[in-house]
Formats: sequence, structure tokens, C-alpha cells
Amino acid sequence: MTRELEYAYGVVRDTGAPDPLPPGVLGVAGGPVRAVRHRGLAVLASPVPAEEFEEGPLRARLEDLAWLEEVARAHQRVVNAAGAVGCVVPVGMATVCRGEEGLRRMLEEGHPRFTGALDRLEGRVEWGVKVYAGPAGAEAAAGRPTPAGAEASSGGLSGRDYLRRRTAQRRAQEQRWQRAEDGARLVHETLAGLAERARLHPPQDGRLSGVTDRNVLNAAYLVPHEHSEGFAERVRELADRLAGLRVELTGPWAPYSFVAPDPADRARAAS
Repeated sequence: MTRELEYAYGVVRDTGAPDPLPPGVLGVAGGPVRAVRHRGLAVLASPVPAEEFEEGPLRARLEDLAWLEEVARAHQRVVNAAGAVGCVVPVGMATVCRGEEGLRRMLEEGHPRFTGALDRLEGRVEWGVKVYAGPAGAEAAAGRPTPAGAEASSGGLSGRDYLRRRTAQRRAQEQRWQRAEDGARLVHETLAGLAERARLHPPQDGRLSGVTDRNVLNAAYLVPHEHSEGFAERVRELADRLAGLRVELTGPWAPYSFVAPDPADRARAAS
């Protein structure tokens, strides 16, 4: 008989509490979330239908953006609920095991990794910071080139003057982007100095995110919970200082970006 499929959200310490989540938290496909325990750890999981999460159907479903977004929201809802009451190590989205036996096997095989991550992340949260450079506004409108032929026919600029104007506009745009990069660097260096760890993610593609402003910083910061208020206030101060840039703060989240140890930490441990 086929064993029931179980969707895994994250791993917590087994403290002996009857339920590591607040009541009423539902998982993917509306399934009830429970803890499956093994060797001092507990994985949060819920049953999911085989017709969606067996290997073949799942591969096809991962191409369905609407379905994927729904699963991602449910996954994050469970992880956030667990993170609100204790330390949680999120597992990858759409991690599916066969029955409780499969979940316990996952805890057994990943035991050193999970316990190490819980030791490093206990009492810490992740804050996300994005910096955007918006359109140049009036500058862009003023700098919109006019076809050289149209100017010449109306008694406007000569071809040489037109090229000089275009060159000046291009230099101004380059200087503007350089200022945006400098501002993003200031934000990152300042916040990295306040955080225990920092991760730089690739800039978001506006075609995928739907945001028209250019993303010049996409970073995550690991901060002790008790320092979160000061960290958020520093972000707001930086946002007020940086003219022409938009700073977006999200969190606090479970520390998704810091589950894997830093390469520097691994090097120190090996030395």
C-alpha cells in the first residue's frame, strides 16, 4: 500500500511541548500541521495529496506559477508561525517524504546539519533590505533626446551640438547610477556592521517582480532578536538620508538565508 505523502516545512528542537505551533495553523492544501519527532528534533509536516505531490505531477506543477505561489504562501505561513515561538530551520519548498518513516529518515540523515543550524540561529531573525533607484523623473523627461533631423529642420541644434547634448545626458545618467551604487554600498556596509551575518542576493529582475525601479541592493541580515528594533530604526534613518533611492525593509523572518554556514566558518572549523 502506498504510504501517505508528507510535506515538510522546517525543523525545530523537540522540547517535549505537545504542539510547537499556535492552534489553527494550516499547511499546504489545508492540511493540519503536526510535529514528527526523532532524536531531539521535530520536523513540522502535513499530509498532501499524491495527485499533486508525487514526483511526476509535482514536476509539472512546478511550472504552474499560480499553484507555486499558493504553495509558497502556505509554506511561509507555517515557517513564520513556528519562528514566532522559537527557532526554526526552514527546509526547501516542496520537500516531500513518504510517511512519518520518511520524515524521520530526513531528520536522521540531516541530524548534524539541523542541530548545527539550530545552534547558530537560536534567538536570531532575518531582515531583508532592498534598495531601489527610481526613474529620473523630470531629469529623464528633460533628457529625452529629440531626433537630430527634427531639430535641424526646425532651426534647432546643429548635429554637432545634438551629439554634445547626448554625450552630456549619457554622462549624467552614468553619474546617477554611480550615486545609486554608492548609496547601496553605504546601506550594506552600515547594516552588515550591525548584523551577525549578511547575505547578498542577486538583484531582482523587474520583469519578474513587476517593480519598475532598478534594484541596486538585495540583501539579508541575521540579527539577534533583542537588537531588531535598533536595526530597523537604522534602516529608516538611512532611507531618510538617501535622496533618489527607495529603501524597503521586510521582516523579521525565520532565517532562510542563513541555514547553511558561512564558508569562513567552515574554514575556521577545519583549521
